[in-house]
Amino acid sequence: MSLLVVGLSHRSAPVSVLERAALTEDARAKLLQDTLAAEPASEAVALSTCNRIELYADVDKFHAGVAELSTLLAQHSGVGLDELTPYLYVHYEDRAVHHLLSVACGLDSMVVGEGQILGQIKDALAVGQELHTAGRLLNDLFQQALRVGKRAHSETGIDRAGQSLVTFGLAQLAPATGSLEGKRALVVGAGSMSSLAAATLARAGVARLTIANRTAERAVRLARLLTEQGADARAVTMAELGPALADADLVVSCTGSTGLVLTADDLRAAGPLAVLDLAMPRDVDPAAHDLEDVRLADIESLAAASADAPMAADVDAVEAIVAEEVAAFGAAQRAARITPTVVALRAMAADVVAGELSRLDGRLPDLDDKERAEITQTVRRVVDKLLHAPTVRVKQLAGEPGGAGYADALRELFDLDPQAVAAVSRAETPRPPARVPNRIEGGNE
Repeated sequence: MSLLVVGLSHRSAPVSVLERAALTEDARAKLLQDTLAAEPASEAVALSTCNRIELYADVDKFHAGVAELSTLLAQHSGVGLDELTPYLYVHYEDRAVHHLLSVACGLDSMVVGEGQILGQIKDALAVGQELHTAGRLLNDLFQQALRVGKRAHSETGIDRAGQSLVTFGLAQLAPATGSLEGKRALVVGAGSMSSLAAATLARAGVARLTIANRTAERAVRLARLLTEQGADARAVTMAELGPALADADLVVSCTGSTGLVLTADDLRAAGPLAVLDLAMPRDVDPAAHDLEDVRLADIESLAAASADAPMAADVDAVEAIVAEEVAAFGAAQRAARITPTVVALRAMAADVVAGELSRLDGRLPDLDDKERAEITQTVRRVVDKLLHAPTVRVKQLAGEPGGAGYADALRELFDLDPQAVAAVSRAETPRPPARVPNRIEGGNE
Protein backbone atom coordinates (compact mmCIF):
# COMPACT_ATOMS: atom_id res chain seq x y z
CA MET A 1 0.00 0.00 0.00
CA SER A 2 1.20 3.57 -0.74
CA LEU A 3 0.33 7.11 0.32
CA LEU A 4 -1.52 9.28 -2.21
CA VAL A 5 -3.00 12.76 -1.97
CA VAL A 6 -5.27 14.37 -4.56
CA GLY A 7 -6.50 17.90 -3.99
CA LEU A 8 -6.82 21.53 -4.98
CA SER A 9 -5.90 24.72 -3.17
CA HIS A 10 -5.58 28.48 -3.58
CA ARG A 11 -2.30 27.77 -5.39
CA SER A 12 -3.88 25.56 -8.05
CA ALA A 13 -7.46 26.81 -8.43
CA PRO A 14 -9.29 30.15 -8.57
CA VAL A 15 -11.36 31.07 -5.52
CA SER A 16 -14.56 30.65 -7.55
CA VAL A 17 -13.76 26.94 -8.01
CA LEU A 18 -12.66 26.46 -4.39
CA GLU A 19 -15.90 28.07 -3.28
CA ARG A 20 -18.02 25.65 -5.31
CA ALA A 21 -15.93 22.66 -4.29
CA ALA A 22 -16.13 23.37 -0.54
CA LEU A 23 -17.26 20.33 1.45
CA THR A 24 -19.92 20.41 4.12
CA GLU A 25 -19.34 18.29 7.22
CA ASP A 26 -21.80 15.67 5.96
CA ALA A 27 -20.20 15.64 2.50
CA ARG A 28 -16.75 15.13 4.03
CA ALA A 29 -17.98 12.16 6.07
CA LYS A 30 -19.63 10.58 3.01
CA LEU A 31 -16.48 11.21 0.95
CA LEU A 32 -14.36 9.30 3.46
CA GLN A 33 -16.80 6.41 3.66
CA ASP A 34 -17.05 6.14 -0.13
CA THR A 35 -13.26 6.31 -0.46
CA LEU A 36 -12.87 3.27 1.77
CA ALA A 37 -15.57 1.48 -0.20
CA ALA A 38 -13.55 2.08 -3.38
CA GLU A 39 -11.22 -0.78 -4.31
CA PRO A 40 -7.81 1.00 -4.36
CA ALA A 41 -8.02 2.58 -0.87
CA SER A 42 -7.72 1.09 2.62
CA GLU A 43 -7.49 4.37 4.60
CA ALA A 44 -8.67 7.94 4.01
CA VAL A 45 -8.53 11.40 5.62
CA ALA A 46 -9.93 14.62 4.11
CA LEU A 47 -8.42 18.03 4.86
CA SER A 48 -10.99 20.70 3.98
CA THR A 49 -10.45 24.41 4.67
CA CYS A 50 -11.35 27.65 2.93
CA ASN A 51 -8.11 27.39 0.94
CA ARG A 52 -7.84 23.68 0.17
CA ILE A 53 -9.71 20.43 -0.29
CA GLU A 54 -7.39 17.42 -0.11
CA LEU A 55 -8.06 13.69 0.09
CA TYR A 56 -5.30 11.51 1.56
CA ALA A 57 -5.48 7.75 1.08
CA ASP A 58 -3.46 4.57 1.39
CA VAL A 59 -3.85 2.91 -2.01
CA ASP A 60 -2.56 -0.26 -3.63
CA LYS A 61 -2.57 1.08 -7.20
CA PHE A 62 -1.32 4.53 -8.18
CA HIS A 63 -3.20 5.20 -11.43
CA ALA A 64 -6.41 3.59 -10.25
CA GLY A 65 -6.08 5.51 -6.98
CA VAL A 66 -5.68 8.86 -8.74
CA ALA A 67 -8.67 8.18 -10.97
CA GLU A 68 -10.87 7.00 -8.08
CA LEU A 69 -9.93 9.83 -5.68
CA SER A 70 -10.41 12.46 -8.38
CA THR A 71 -13.83 11.06 -9.25
CA LEU A 72 -14.88 10.97 -5.60
CA LEU A 73 -13.76 14.56 -5.03
CA ALA A 74 -15.81 15.66 -8.04
CA GLN A 75 -18.88 13.71 -6.91
CA HIS A 76 -18.89 15.03 -3.36
CA SER A 77 -17.85 18.60 -4.14
CA GLY A 78 -20.49 19.03 -6.82
CA VAL A 79 -17.98 20.27 -9.41
CA GLY A 80 -17.88 18.16 -12.57
CA LEU A 81 -14.78 16.01 -13.04
CA ASP A 82 -13.92 17.57 -16.39
CA GLU A 83 -14.02 21.04 -14.83
CA LEU A 84 -12.23 20.01 -11.65
CA THR A 85 -9.38 17.99 -13.17
CA PRO A 86 -7.26 20.91 -14.49
CA TYR A 87 -7.02 22.30 -10.94
CA LEU A 88 -6.13 19.05 -9.16
CA TYR A 89 -2.63 18.20 -7.97
CA VAL A 90 -1.33 14.74 -7.11
CA HIS A 91 1.44 13.82 -4.66
CA TYR A 92 2.65 10.28 -4.04
CA GLU A 93 4.66 8.62 -1.27
CA ASP A 94 7.51 10.93 -0.06
CA ARG A 95 6.12 13.88 -2.05
CA ALA A 96 2.75 13.41 -0.33
CA VAL A 97 4.47 13.37 3.08
CA HIS A 98 6.46 16.48 2.15
CA HIS A 99 3.29 18.23 1.05
CA LEU A 100 1.36 17.62 4.28
CA LEU A 101 4.32 18.56 6.50
CA SER A 102 4.75 21.79 4.50
CA VAL A 103 1.05 22.51 4.91
CA ALA A 104 1.29 21.87 8.66
CA CYS A 105 4.14 24.36 8.97
CA GLY A 106 2.18 27.06 7.16
CA LEU A 107 4.47 27.04 4.12
CA ASP A 108 1.58 26.34 1.74
CA SER A 109 -0.92 28.70 3.37
CA MET A 110 -2.26 31.86 1.81
CA VAL A 111 -0.55 33.73 4.65
CA VAL A 112 2.81 32.01 5.08
CA GLY A 113 3.51 30.94 8.64
CA GLU A 114 -0.04 31.07 9.97
CA GLY A 115 -0.75 28.52 12.68
CA GLN A 116 -4.49 27.90 12.28
CA ILE A 117 -3.85 25.06 9.86
CA LEU A 118 -2.64 22.89 12.76
CA GLY A 119 -6.13 22.98 14.24
CA GLN A 120 -7.61 22.01 10.91
CA ILE A 121 -5.19 19.09 10.52
CA LYS A 122 -6.13 17.97 14.03
CA ASP A 123 -9.80 18.20 13.07
CA ALA A 124 -9.25 16.20 9.86
CA LEU A 125 -7.52 13.43 11.81
CA ALA A 126 -10.24 13.44 14.47
CA VAL A 127 -12.93 12.95 11.82
CA GLY A 128 -10.96 10.10 10.22
CA GLN A 129 -10.58 8.46 13.63
CA GLU A 130 -14.23 8.88 14.53
CA LEU A 131 -15.32 7.36 11.23
CA HIS A 132 -12.62 4.64 11.44
CA THR A 133 -11.21 5.65 8.05
CA ALA A 134 -7.75 6.59 9.40
CA GLY A 135 -5.57 3.52 9.95
CA ARG A 136 -1.94 3.12 10.94
CA LEU A 137 -0.37 5.01 8.01
CA LEU A 138 -2.59 8.10 8.13
CA ASN A 139 -2.64 8.19 11.93
CA ASP A 140 1.17 8.17 11.89
CA LEU A 141 1.34 10.76 9.11
CA PHE A 142 -1.11 13.27 10.58
CA GLN A 143 0.32 12.93 14.09
CA GLN A 144 3.76 13.56 12.61
CA ALA A 145 2.42 16.60 10.75
CA LEU A 146 1.09 18.05 13.99
CA ARG A 147 4.43 17.50 15.73
CA VAL A 148 6.41 19.00 12.84
CA GLY A 149 4.14 22.04 12.65
CA LYS A 150 4.63 22.71 16.34
CA ARG A 151 8.36 22.16 15.98
CA ALA A 152 8.56 24.67 13.14
CA HIS A 153 6.81 27.33 15.19
CA SER A 154 8.92 26.68 18.30
CA GLU A 155 12.34 26.34 16.65
CA THR A 156 12.15 29.05 13.99
CA GLY A 157 10.75 32.51 13.54
CA ILE A 158 8.20 31.39 10.94
CA ASP A 159 5.53 33.23 12.95
CA ARG A 160 7.21 36.43 11.81
CA ALA A 161 6.75 35.43 8.18
CA GLY A 162 3.03 35.82 8.31
CA GLN A 163 -0.10 36.38 10.31
CA SER A 164 -3.36 34.59 10.80
CA LEU A 165 -5.87 35.09 8.02
CA VAL A 166 -7.85 37.26 10.44
CA THR A 167 -5.00 39.69 11.15
CA PHE A 168 -3.98 39.70 7.51
CA GLY A 169 -7.54 40.51 6.47
CA LEU A 170 -7.87 43.27 9.06
CA ALA A 171 -4.59 44.72 7.82
CA GLN A 172 -6.03 44.90 4.30
CA LEU A 173 -8.98 46.87 5.69
CA ALA A 174 -6.81 49.23 7.74
CA PRO A 175 -6.96 52.07 5.16
CA ALA A 176 -10.74 52.09 5.60
CA THR A 177 -10.97 51.42 9.34
CA GLY A 178 -7.94 53.19 10.72
CA SER A 179 -7.29 52.24 14.33
CA LEU A 180 -9.79 49.68 15.65
CA GLU A 181 -9.72 51.21 19.11
CA GLY A 182 -13.15 52.54 19.99
CA LYS A 183 -14.84 51.00 16.94
CA ARG A 184 -18.01 48.86 17.06
CA ALA A 185 -17.57 45.41 15.53
CA LEU A 186 -19.99 42.69 14.46
CA VAL A 187 -18.83 39.07 14.13
CA VAL A 188 -21.15 36.77 12.20
CA GLY A 189 -20.53 33.13 13.16
CA ALA A 190 -19.24 31.46 16.31
CA GLY A 191 -16.87 28.74 15.05
CA SER A 192 -13.11 28.67 15.55
CA MET A 193 -12.33 31.32 12.90
CA SER A 194 -15.06 33.64 14.18
CA SER A 195 -13.85 33.12 17.75
CA LEU A 196 -10.32 34.03 16.65
CA ALA A 197 -11.66 37.13 14.91
CA ALA A 198 -13.62 38.19 17.99
CA ALA A 199 -10.59 37.70 20.27
CA THR A 200 -8.37 39.61 17.84
CA LEU A 201 -10.83 42.52 17.72
CA ALA A 202 -11.10 42.55 21.50
CA ARG A 203 -7.31 42.76 21.83
CA ALA A 204 -7.28 45.60 19.29
CA GLY A 205 -9.50 47.63 21.62
CA VAL A 206 -12.88 47.74 19.87
CA ALA A 207 -15.48 49.47 22.05
CA ARG A 208 -18.17 46.83 21.58
CA LEU A 209 -18.41 43.36 20.08
CA THR A 210 -21.65 41.88 18.79
CA ILE A 211 -21.82 38.16 18.00
CA ALA A 212 -24.52 36.81 15.66
CA ASN A 213 -24.93 33.11 14.95
CA ARG A 214 -27.58 30.71 13.69
CA THR A 215 -27.24 28.72 16.91
CA ALA A 216 -27.99 31.31 19.57
CA GLU A 217 -26.40 29.27 22.39
CA ARG A 218 -22.99 29.35 20.71
CA ALA A 219 -23.19 33.11 20.21
CA VAL A 220 -24.12 33.57 23.87
CA ARG A 221 -21.27 31.30 24.97
CA LEU A 222 -18.70 33.21 22.90
CA ALA A 223 -20.01 36.60 24.08
CA ARG A 224 -19.86 35.42 27.70
CA LEU A 225 -16.28 34.23 27.27
CA LEU A 226 -15.22 37.55 25.76
CA THR A 227 -16.97 39.45 28.56
CA GLU A 228 -15.11 37.37 31.17
CA GLN A 229 -11.89 38.44 29.44
CA GLY A 230 -12.78 42.11 29.81
CA ALA A 231 -14.50 42.88 26.48
CA ASP A 232 -17.88 44.56 26.06
CA ALA A 233 -19.59 41.76 24.14
CA ARG A 234 -23.19 40.76 23.48
CA ALA A 235 -24.99 38.09 21.47
CA VAL A 236 -27.85 38.62 19.02
CA THR A 237 -29.90 36.30 16.83
CA MET A 238 -29.66 36.25 13.04
CA ALA A 239 -33.11 37.87 13.00
CA GLU A 240 -31.47 40.91 14.62
CA LEU A 241 -28.70 41.09 12.04
CA GLY A 242 -30.08 44.20 10.32
CA PRO A 243 -29.96 46.49 13.38
CA ALA A 244 -26.60 44.99 14.38
CA LEU A 245 -25.21 45.87 10.94
CA ALA A 246 -26.49 49.43 11.18
CA ASP A 247 -24.74 49.79 14.53
CA ALA A 248 -21.36 48.45 13.36
CA ASP A 249 -18.26 50.05 11.89
CA LEU A 250 -16.64 46.73 11.01
CA VAL A 251 -18.08 43.30 10.17
CA VAL A 252 -16.23 39.96 10.13
CA SER A 253 -18.24 37.05 8.75
CA CYS A 254 -17.30 33.38 8.75
CA THR A 255 -20.18 30.93 8.89
CA GLY A 256 -20.71 27.45 7.50
CA SER A 257 -23.62 28.60 5.37
CA THR A 258 -23.85 27.37 1.78
CA GLY A 259 -25.60 30.57 0.65
CA LEU A 260 -25.06 34.30 1.06
CA VAL A 261 -25.52 35.62 4.59
CA LEU A 262 -25.07 39.32 3.76
CA THR A 263 -26.39 40.71 0.48
CA ALA A 264 -25.29 43.89 -1.22
CA ASP A 265 -28.64 45.44 -0.26
CA ASP A 266 -28.05 44.54 3.40
CA LEU A 267 -24.71 46.34 3.37
CA ARG A 268 -25.98 49.32 1.35
CA ALA A 269 -28.71 49.89 3.92
CA ALA A 270 -26.28 49.64 6.82
CA GLY A 271 -24.23 52.65 5.74
CA PRO A 272 -20.42 53.01 5.80
CA LEU A 273 -18.86 49.66 6.63
CA ALA A 274 -15.61 47.70 6.43
CA VAL A 275 -16.36 44.02 5.83
CA LEU A 276 -14.06 41.00 6.13
CA ASP A 277 -15.53 37.79 4.63
CA LEU A 278 -13.48 34.74 5.63
CA ALA A 279 -16.07 32.11 4.71
CA MET A 280 -15.84 29.47 1.99
CA PRO A 281 -18.29 29.45 0.31
CA ARG A 282 -18.46 33.20 0.75
CA ASP A 283 -20.91 34.81 3.15
CA VAL A 284 -20.94 38.23 1.52
CA ASP A 285 -22.30 39.09 -1.93
CA PRO A 286 -19.22 39.98 -4.07
CA ALA A 287 -21.33 42.78 -5.60
CA ALA A 288 -20.56 44.64 -2.37
CA HIS A 289 -17.12 45.42 -3.85
CA ASP A 290 -18.92 47.96 -6.04
CA LEU A 291 -20.69 49.76 -3.19
CA GLU A 292 -19.34 53.24 -2.54
CA ASP A 293 -19.68 53.11 1.26
CA VAL A 294 -18.43 49.54 1.71
CA ARG A 295 -14.85 48.28 1.78
CA LEU A 296 -14.92 44.49 1.35
CA ALA A 297 -12.02 42.09 1.78
CA ASP A 298 -12.80 38.45 0.97
CA ILE A 299 -10.86 35.27 0.25
CA GLU A 300 -10.39 36.24 -3.39
CA SER A 301 -8.98 39.69 -2.65
CA LEU A 302 -6.85 38.32 0.21
CA ALA A 303 -5.39 35.71 -2.14
CA ALA A 304 -4.36 38.44 -4.55
CA ALA A 305 -2.87 40.55 -1.75
CA SER A 306 -0.96 37.65 -0.20
CA ALA A 307 0.82 36.92 -3.47
CA ASP A 308 2.92 40.04 -2.85
CA ALA A 309 3.50 39.44 0.87
CA PRO A 310 7.20 39.29 1.85
CA MET A 311 8.73 35.93 2.77
CA ALA A 312 10.82 35.66 5.92
CA ALA A 313 14.31 34.16 5.96
CA ASP A 314 12.97 31.67 8.52
CA VAL A 315 11.13 29.89 5.71
CA ASP A 316 14.45 28.31 4.72
CA ALA A 317 14.87 26.93 8.26
CA VAL A 318 11.37 25.46 8.19
CA GLU A 319 11.98 23.87 4.80
CA ALA A 320 15.11 22.22 6.24
CA ILE A 321 13.04 20.85 9.14
CA VAL A 322 10.45 19.52 6.71
CA ALA A 323 13.10 17.77 4.60
CA GLU A 324 14.61 16.18 7.72
CA GLU A 325 11.23 15.01 9.00
CA VAL A 326 10.18 13.60 5.61
CA ALA A 327 13.32 11.45 5.58
CA ALA A 328 12.68 10.33 9.18
CA PHE A 329 9.06 9.45 8.44
CA GLY A 330 10.01 7.47 5.33
CA ALA A 331 12.68 5.51 7.22
CA ALA A 332 10.28 4.74 10.07
CA GLN A 333 7.55 3.56 7.71
CA ARG A 334 9.92 1.39 5.69
CA ALA A 335 11.28 -0.16 8.89
CA ALA A 336 7.76 -0.72 10.22
CA ARG A 337 6.78 -2.61 7.07
CA ILE A 338 9.34 -5.33 7.79
CA THR A 339 8.36 -5.73 11.46
CA PRO A 340 5.50 -8.22 10.80
CA THR A 341 7.92 -10.35 8.77
CA VAL A 342 10.52 -10.31 11.57
CA VAL A 343 7.83 -11.19 14.13
CA ALA A 344 6.59 -14.02 11.93
CA LEU A 345 10.18 -15.30 11.55
CA ARG A 346 10.73 -15.33 15.31
CA ALA A 347 7.37 -17.07 15.83
CA MET A 348 8.36 -19.73 13.30
CA ALA A 349 11.72 -20.20 15.08
CA ALA A 350 9.91 -20.53 18.42
CA ASP A 351 7.68 -23.23 16.93
CA VAL A 352 10.73 -25.11 15.62
CA VAL A 353 12.40 -24.92 19.05
CA ALA A 354 9.22 -26.12 20.78
CA GLY A 355 8.91 -29.02 18.33
CA GLU A 356 12.52 -30.10 18.78
CA LEU A 357 12.32 -29.91 22.56
CA SER A 358 9.18 -32.01 22.49
CA ARG A 359 10.97 -34.59 20.32
CA LEU A 360 13.90 -34.54 22.76
CA ASP A 361 11.53 -35.31 25.64
CA GLY A 362 10.40 -38.41 23.77
CA ARG A 363 13.94 -39.58 23.06
CA LEU A 364 15.40 -38.79 26.51
CA PRO A 365 12.55 -39.34 28.96
CA ASP A 366 14.94 -39.77 31.90
CA LEU A 367 16.13 -36.13 31.93
CA ASP A 368 15.41 -34.45 35.24
CA ASP A 369 13.78 -31.01 35.41
CA LYS A 370 17.07 -29.17 35.93
CA GLU A 371 18.70 -30.81 32.91
CA ARG A 372 15.63 -30.26 30.76
CA ALA A 373 15.50 -26.56 31.73
CA GLU A 374 19.21 -26.11 30.95
CA ILE A 375 18.84 -27.69 27.50
CA THR A 376 15.73 -25.62 26.78
CA GLN A 377 17.50 -22.39 27.74
CA THR A 378 20.57 -23.29 25.69
CA VAL A 379 18.59 -24.09 22.54
CA ARG A 380 16.56 -20.89 22.81
CA ARG A 381 19.71 -18.84 23.43
CA VAL A 382 21.38 -20.30 20.32
CA VAL A 383 18.36 -19.52 18.15
CA ASP A 384 18.07 -15.99 19.56
CA LYS A 385 21.75 -15.30 18.91
CA LEU A 386 21.53 -16.64 15.37
CA LEU A 387 18.49 -14.46 14.59
CA HIS A 388 19.56 -11.30 16.43
CA ALA A 389 22.13 -9.86 14.02
CA PRO A 390 20.21 -10.56 10.77
CA THR A 391 16.88 -9.26 12.12
CA VAL A 392 18.45 -6.08 13.51
CA ARG A 393 20.37 -5.52 10.29
CA VAL A 394 17.37 -6.20 8.06
CA LYS A 395 15.38 -3.53 9.96
CA GLN A 396 18.20 -1.06 9.41
CA LEU A 397 18.43 -1.90 5.71
CA ALA A 398 14.66 -1.76 5.28
CA GLY A 399 14.67 1.79 6.69
CA GLU A 400 16.98 3.00 3.93
CA PRO A 401 15.75 4.16 0.51
CA GLY A 402 15.14 1.16 -1.70
CA GLY A 403 14.85 -1.15 1.31
CA ALA A 404 11.31 -2.31 0.61
CA GLY A 405 12.51 -5.58 -0.94
CA TYR A 406 14.14 -6.91 2.22
CA ALA A 407 10.83 -8.09 3.69
CA ASP A 408 10.14 -10.07 0.51
CA ALA A 409 13.64 -11.54 0.61
CA LEU A 410 13.25 -12.57 4.25
CA ARG A 411 9.92 -14.27 3.55
CA GLU A 412 11.41 -16.09 0.56
CA LEU A 413 14.62 -17.21 2.30
CA PHE A 414 12.82 -18.62 5.33
CA ASP A 415 9.73 -19.81 3.45
CA LEU A 416 7.46 -17.85 5.78
CA ASP A 417 3.71 -18.34 5.50
CA PRO A 418 2.23 -15.13 4.00
CA GLN A 419 -0.89 -15.66 6.11
CA ALA A 420 1.22 -15.63 9.27
CA VAL A 421 2.79 -12.31 8.27
CA ALA A 422 -0.63 -10.87 7.40
CA ALA A 423 -1.97 -11.98 10.79
CA VAL A 424 0.79 -10.04 12.56
CA SER A 425 0.01 -6.95 10.43
CA ARG A 426 -3.68 -7.13 11.34
CA ALA A 427 -2.88 -7.54 15.03
CA GLU A 428 -0.67 -4.42 14.93
CA THR A 429 -3.31 -2.19 13.32
CA PRO A 430 -4.46 0.30 15.97
CA ARG A 431 -8.13 0.60 16.84
CA PRO A 432 -9.18 4.27 16.58
CA PRO A 433 -10.70 5.77 19.71
CA ALA A 434 -14.48 5.89 19.79
CA ARG A 435 -14.36 9.57 20.58
CA VAL A 436 -11.58 12.10 20.10
CA PRO A 437 -11.56 14.98 22.61
CA ASN A 438 -10.87 18.60 21.75
CA ARG A 439 -12.40 18.36 18.29
CA ILE A 440 -12.10 21.77 16.63
CA GLU A 441 -15.32 22.96 15.09
CA GLY A 442 -15.49 25.11 11.98
CA GLY A 443 -12.56 27.31 11.10
CA ASN A 444 -10.73 28.17 7.95
CA GLU A 445 -7.09 28.07 6.99
